[in-house]
Amino acid sequence: MSKNKNMAILGAGNLGMAIAKGLYQSGEYKTEKITLTRRHIERLQEFDRLGFKIQKDNKKAVGQSDILIITVEPQQINNLLEEISPVIDPKRHVLISCVTGVSINQIRERLGKEAVIVRSMPNTAIAIRQSMTCLASEKGNGEALKMAEEIFSTVGKTLVIDEEQMAAATALSACGIAFFLRAIRAASQGGIEIGFHSDKAILIAAQTALGSAELLLKNHSHPEAEIDRVTTPRGITISGLNQMEYEGFSSAMIRGIVTSWEKAGKLYKE
Repeated sequence: MSKNKNMAILGAGNLGMAIAKGLYQSGEYKTEKITLTRRHIERLQEFDRLGFKIQKDNKKAVGQSDILIITVEPQQINNLLEEISPVIDPKRHVLISCVTGVSINQIRERLGKEAVIVRSMPNTAIAIRQSMTCLASEKGNGEALKMAEEIFSTVGKTLVIDEEQMAAATALSACGIAFFLRAIRAASQGGIEIGFHSDKAILIAAQTALGSAELLLKNHSHPEAEIDRVTTPRGITISGLNQMEYEGFSSAMIRGIVTSWEKAGKLYKE
């Protein structure tokens, strides 16, 4: 449904550019049907060379598009919505908001129109087509939700959730990229401590993390089941795990996710 429609990514910063890269790499979407907007348009020259349309004028981009993916920061969304409201056609446009902490009702109120709105929370791994994207919409917007699923399924995995869970999705998925990268960095630092050069330590840690994730996804198993396969009585793995738990590894990760979740719920208001 979405592949034959014109699309605009409004406010193409880090996330917007990552989405564009993922769509380009998928080969499923024609770049000439996708417009990217940004105030500093010179930062989009790479995408211009790939065949994307680049534009400073958000209203013009909206007028040329059917699907609008909003990727601005929360503090910028009010101005953007007020700017594009005059050219929004509720019968034509589908809005997909990737903006943290801004509800469908808040977007609609700011637009002043009964627009069709889907909320989306991808992460920056979308640039390499490995995003975990959570989606939410209102009842009756099934066709728009299917469009969003079609778009984001080409660049990773998708999951439809209730809108009230979007702040949690932000903490676990979007912020989660940084959390898992920090865990990989810590593992590589441990590798340096025991004798590897940094480049080799990062390679070993990153590939091991990738393999661990693939075990869960392909085996549809629980982490503890896979952990049990590599822990033996009086073994070296259980010794390391117990020391990490003693130092608070799991509780620190849990607390970090909860803290980000709490912040995500307040970001738009602040």
